[in-house]
Amino acid sequence: MSQALVSKEVLENTLAQAMTLGGEFAEVFVEDRVTSSAVLDQRRIEELSSGRDRGAGIRVVVGDTTGFAHTADLSENGLLSAARAAAAVAREGGRGVREIALGPLSDNPARATMLPSEVDKARKIELLRHADDVARSQGSSITQVQVALGDSSRRFVVANSEGVYAADHQIRTRFNISCVATGDTGMQTGYRPIAGTKGFELLSELAVEEAARGAAQQAITKLDARPAPSGDWPVVLAGGSGGILFHEACGHGLEADAILKHASVYADKVGQQVASPLVTLVDDGTVQGEWGYLAIDDEGRPSARNVLIEDGVLTDYMWDYLRSRKEGRGSSGNGRRQSYQHLPMVRMTNTYLLEGTSDASEIIAQTPRGVYVAQLGGGQVNTATGDFVFGMTAAFLIEDGKITSPLRDCNLIGNGPEVLQRVDAVANDFSMMPGTCGKDGQQVPVGTGQATMRLTSVTIGGTAS
Repeated sequence: MSQALVSKEVLENTLAQAMTLGGEFAEVFVEDRVTSSAVLDQRRIEELSSGRDRGAGIRVVVGDTTGFAHTADLSENGLLSAARAAAAVAREGGRGVREIALGPLSDNPARATMLPSEVDKARKIELLRHADDVARSQGSSITQVQVALGDSSRRFVVANSEGVYAADHQIRTRFNISCVATGDTGMQTGYRPIAGTKGFELLSELAVEEAARGAAQQAITKLDARPAPSGDWPVVLAGGSGGILFHEACGHGLEADAILKHASVYADKVGQQVASPLVTLVDDGTVQGEWGYLAIDDEGRPSARNVLIEDGVLTDYMWDYLRSRKEGRGSSGNGRRQSYQHLPMVRMTNTYLLEGTSDASEIIAQTPRGVYVAQLGGGQVNTATGDFVFGMTAAFLIEDGKITSPLRDCNLIGNGPEVLQRVDAVANDFSMMPGTCGKDGQQVPVGTGQATMRLTSVTIGGTAS
């Protein structure tokens, strides 16, 4: 694969150029990404597109200063020019001749049995239409349906002045369906995604039909929704649905860049009890097939399973190369970037809480009064304080230990460290959901997950008195 992008000799020459011009560390990241997408909106094909983006990003580090340049010119002259530009930003001056010898290529093949690029467009459109039909068959109140399908093939090779020379081929496939139901109370929405680091085999007819029915039924159920309560309530998070809460509320605060800047409530707390003993939080890029799966990160380091909180005790943070280098330790495989045009930074992969031993139905039965959250929407968090706000896009009342009335969309408001302490029950029905994580203007695919769990008290931002 590396030969198809840039030869080993050119990579070595480019790194040598960067080091000769004063670099203490240099890295070349070469990427070739092919994408395609299709959107069916109200039974009409609104989008059918494909694209390709190739280029290289070159990073040169001197002390605490990083120079970065990217180019779409993958010739040796183009890469050498970018290396000179990055080195000039990092430091002016020369260091004589520096030879860089890369070891054998550590290559990782695509993990897909059916490459999306080999699937006929007509078959993809047929899948979208079938999903639309299934959604509309759930009831006449379904008035709008949008179905989207996207896939990407991302090949990259990364080489650096420390001898790292690794490559990966990532295949990702995603399917989304959104439905609108209309009734006497107005319009309500439902949504279901299917996504994985897999090929087109991910989208079996059964999986697509389940997603279509789920999105439609969610919208229909919400037509009978009542205003959500307000104030502090016990909250039960359905398996998989609440993972995004912990991703945002504490995951970002455990990324080393926030830690070293002391911009996180978790700074200097390794070894301290920061959560309920029922909480073990893991970031694991090795979970094959999940949306945040990586064979290697975007700095060429092997993906890893990193335990961040174990039995409520903070054990470690997530690290990329620069932060780990500064602290004299190894990377945890969390260096990620959106594309060759971006610098890598420390990011999550698949972040989840380990399941417990309780039964999900028993947790609900043992909750006399509360709110059951079947699906969380987007949210915001302040990593310095841990304060967060999340939308609840599918929630229900719990009354006398039973799930009863659906609730209108409302907010879940709280503080990450406090919520971690309020976990008092964890079930054994673990599941994961795909997501897209935004940070400093970059978007990367991530997975989040957890089993059904109960929080003793969280603020509900509803409108009911």
